[in-house]
This record gives sequence, structure tokens and C-alpha cells, in this order.
Amino acid sequence: MAVRDKAVVSATERLSKILEANRKGEGVGIYSICSANRFVLEAAMQQARMDGSILLLESTSSQVNQFGGYTGQTPAQFVEFVNGLAGRMNFPAEHIVFGGDHLGPYVWSSEAAASAMPKAEELVRACVLAGYTKIHLDASMRLADDGGNGPPPDEEISQRAAAMCKVAEQAHATLPAGAAPLYVIGTEVPVPGGELAESRAPETTRVKDLERTLELTRRCFADNGLSSAWQRVIAVVVQPGVEFGNAVVFDYESEKTRALAKFLEKSWSGVFEAHSTDYQSGSALAQMVKDHFAILKVGPWLTFALREAVFALANVEEEWLADRKGITTSRVREALEQAMVSDPRYWKNYYRGSDAELYFARKYSLSDRSRYYWPNPNVEAALQRLLRNLGKEPPPLSLLSQYLPSQAEAVRTRTLAADPESLIRHKIQEVIRIYAEACAGRGN
Repeated sequence: MAVRDKAVVSATERLSKILEANRKGEGVGIYSICSANRFVLEAAMQQARMDGSILLLESTSSQVNQFGGYTGQTPAQFVEFVNGLAGRMNFPAEHIVFGGDHLGPYVWSSEAAASAMPKAEELVRACVLAGYTKIHLDASMRLADDGGNGPPPDEEISQRAAAMCKVAEQAHATLPAGAAPLYVIGTEVPVPGGELAESRAPETTRVKDLERTLELTRRCFADNGLSSAWQRVIAVVVQPGVEFGNAVVFDYESEKTRALAKFLEKSWSGVFEAHSTDYQSGSALAQMVKDHFAILKVGPWLTFALREAVFALANVEEEWLADRKGITTSRVREALEQAMVSDPRYWKNYYRGSDAELYFARKYSLSDRSRYYWPNPNVEAALQRLLRNLGKEPPPLSLLSQYLPSQAEAVRTRTLAADPESLIRHKIQEVIRIYAEACAGRGN
């Protein structure tokens, strides 16, 4: 399904103008929602509607790809899903910019390049044809026949990125109209889904490494006849020294990126894109925007807030309804734990420790690997029971205040409906609002 019309062009142009304003020192930016969760997307639409802003939504190669990803959705199906939500949330679909995050061979890195790269190129093609206009080209991962233990050489990474860009340009050329793709390059970020980070903050990208990335990629684009596409490289991913692990957050320190900001202002026509910005303070995020990290990625913090809201409502449900005749409580917390224990593939390489420590991490880790389990049929059924129970039997304000005090206050002042879905979205929106204020230059 191609989604290419004047409205989409307009949203993409607005994105470009935001980034141009950032380069001019206006201290504005845009946050990027990296999630396929329904509640997260709905909360993001509510915030963008309140702000009158465009909404940048991105899916990773693991979440959404031509084979379905872990969400079971192709790029076209993801666009259709999001547009359906937009209709229900009364949010203009033409204000959405779709992006592809870490588009490349990551999902197929266990295969040889001759097998993995055609799949990566097909993923890029499918995204462009579906209406994605922001493409992060990431070929940094070592493939089965690359040899060695680390990533492939920078020259190889740049060549593979150019090959994917060429496919994107060819796909766009087949569309009847629409904005040409905007590209993001650079690889100094965690792999899709996050990485372990507990002992120390990551090293900030060195200017000389940034220069090398830009020059190698520019040259490879030129060698492949992609000079016009190079003019649409809007951002480069660098490491600003921020990260989070299961129980730790490494805060942004502006002085460590001063050399990067000066280089950008003098020698680079784009902006920086920052990954793993979750759990940073509002003031830190606002400073990042001022330092030309004009695109702020956020994902796990949003589903962490979702999990907080669901657990709080589960506690409310038990207090309010457990002894009622004819009512079966959801036991959604137990359903989530059982799903994670039965299928540990999404968390076993990320959590360490004793059985008690693993039990705690599955629930409360900042990395929030539980986000992969909300689509599980048993978890989904339990969540729906929770929503039905509290929808039919709304809890008193005093009980809601015990577990969700901010939401209870909003209900009391009649700025928020008391239904459980609205309460969940409001909890997630608390996080999104921090990013919205930082990107508008109002971080506190």
C-alpha cells in the first residue's frame, strides 16, 4: 500500500524544517516514538494533537519487516494499523511521518552477506513503498562470512548502506508522487532492542570518527550515483554518552559533546540523532536538543510507563473486585510472568543473577524486556479482562489515588476520563510530555 500524497509530503517537509531550525540554533527538535504498542501510539497521538505537531513514528527491523517481525506486521500492515488508530483517536494521519529504525541486515546477521543483504534491501524497499519517508541505513552488524569478531570494516558498512539507499531510491521512483526519502546514517548506537550497560557510560563519539563516517559514506553514495540522495541525509547517529541498563541511567553531560556540536555547526549540513535517550531528565533532553541532537529516540521508557499503569490497575482491581461474586480478576501480572518464563528468548541474554533477581528484572528492569510479551495471547486476554472489569466497575477515587495519584487528580478535575484505557494512555503521556517540552525548547 503506497501512502504518498500531498499530506505526507507536507509532514515530511515539516520534519525537515524542524531540523533546519535546530541547525540555526533555535533549540527545537523532534522526538521519535520507537514502539508498535497500541497504547503507546495512541498516547503519542494525543500529545501531538494537543501540541499541533507532526508525529514521528519508527519501527525497527526486528519489530516490522517483510516477514512480519515479532509484531507479525509487514511495513504496509504497520502503516495500515497506525492509520486505523489515528482514525479512532481523531488524529490526522497526514501528520504522521513513518520511519524505519536500524534498517539493514541485523535480523539476518547469522547468514552470509549474499543471503542477508538482499533481505535487508527488500526490507528497505518495502518500507519506502509503504510510505516510510525517514530511513535509518544501518549495516554495522557483522554477517556470518565477514570474519573476525567485531563489526565489518567501515568501508564495507558504507558500501552496504549505499546499496540499501540505491534500492530505496529505485523504490521511490516507482511511486506516482511524494516526498523523496530522508536518510539517517551512522552506527554508534546499541543494536535494536538495546544492550547491557551497567558499569559505565559509553564513550562519546570522537570527531575524527564522525568525519570518517561522513566522508566514507559520502564517497560510497557518489560512487553509486547517489549524490542527490546524499543531499537528503538529514542526520547522523552518534553516541552522546547516554545509556540505560536494567537498574542504571547514565545522564547526559553536555561538555562531553561540545566538540561534536562545534564540528556540526562548521562542517556538517545535518543534525545528530540520539538513541537510548530513555529516562533522561527534561533538562538533559532540552540540552541535548540545544546541542544539535535534534532527533531524540524513545521506546522502552514508554512501555515501562505502560507496565507501571497496568500493574497499578491490577492492584486496584484486586483491592476493589477480588471478593465480588461473579467477577474473575484478570491476574495480568501473573500472566505476563508466565509468558516470560515460558518463552525467555527476549530477555535471557539481557538479565543476569539469581532466580530472585531475574524475577525482579522481568517486572521492573528499566530495559523493559516485558514489552515483547504484551502481544502474547494469554497476556492480551488477561489485559482485556482487566480493562473490562474496571470499565464495568469503576473504582472509587480514593483507591485510584493510592496507585495512580496523578491520574486520580486529573479525573477529579475532570480533565481525564476514569476508564482504564484513558488512565493507561495518560500515564504514558506523562513521559511523552517531557520529550514534547524538551523538543519545544521548554525542558525543565
